[in-house]
Amino acid sequence: MKRMDGYKVRGHTKEKLPRVLLSLSLGVSSVTLLYLLDQQLRIQKERTSQVGYELHVLYVEEEESLSSAQENVLKSIDLLKARFPLHKYTAISLDEVYRYPTSMDDVYSSATTTLLQQPGSSTSSSPQECLRVSLASLPSPSARMDMIHILRTRLVVGFAKTAGCESIIWGDSTTRLAERILAETAKGRGFSIPWQTADGVSPHGINFIFPMRDMLRKEIILYSTLTNPPLGELIMETPRSQSSSVSSKDITIDHLMSQYFESVELDYPSIVANVVRTSGKLKPAVTSSPSFLCRICSLPVANGAQGLQGWGGNQENIIEASNAMSTAIAESEIICYGCSRSVGAPTSLRLSEKRP
Repeated sequence: MKRMDGYKVRGHTKEKLPRVLLSLSLGVSSVTLLYLLDQQLRIQKERTSQVGYELHVLYVEEEESLSSAQENVLKSIDLLKARFPLHKYTAISLDEVYRYPTSMDDVYSSATTTLLQQPGSSTSSSPQECLRVSLASLPSPSARMDMIHILRTRLVVGFAKTAGCESIIWGDSTTRLAERILAETAKGRGFSIPWQTADGVSPHGINFIFPMRDMLRKEIILYSTLTNPPLGELIMETPRSQSSSVSSKDITIDHLMSQYFESVELDYPSIVANVVRTSGKLKPAVTSSPSFLCRICSLPVANGAQGLQGWGGNQENIIEASNAMSTAIAESEIICYGCSRSVGAPTSLRLSEKRP
């Protein structure tokens, strides 16, 4: 747990312990990470009678409302509470994103109300219906999966800020990060890789930590069988082999990347690690003009290169145009290229806010 060194016990009692949030998916990586964090806190307690931080565990149900979630999901959460009772647990559904103004208020504007419906609107009376209508309006399965991931991140961030957490811990393994790097590049968000896969302060205004980024998924699976008792009964994850049976019409970019790295990881694990190591060398572009935040994904858009129109391939023209039009852009709204593709927005649609 080298990446958690910032939360060691420093030899003195703090009046208020820092609080961190673990985003739990019930997959093998996040459950194993919960086990490791629990072990770290127990060892700290035994050695010093103190702990370095408080752990709050959050599970987000993406497929349906929590009240109608599968029985084995709720059972897994109960088993986790019994196995690791020292921590606080919260389980919420994806439609809870509408409860957190910091997560969704900046998404709504006259340009997006037809793309992302608000609860109480003429077409959506409840958060569940609102989310269903919003996702159904997107043009493809890849776009819907992309929007689910974006909303889940915004929900986790909004919850963490409301709960007073200073950092969010993600359970992404080396394999999962490699999948994300290529998937986000294919979606048109290659510019965002430095913020989506690295430790440190995120554009969301909260610290992101990836403690499992140096471990392959197959290594984590093996480790989960060696604990005492094994973690198998706590894990609820769809086998990767089932995703290969999805028809080509419904398959998403994320599923394609999962299938690809599942096979690569078995025979050429060094390739998976190299993808992540190489992306770790990427740094955000430094420009003289201000950066802007996409209103949908909240990631910085350097030079105000808005939507499909702003990414014609000639980066010099983008910089020149943004320097000349910075005042006009700052007063308007911008959407990044990746989100433009996902929501099927016209080239003139611009949705963002100026980066503080």
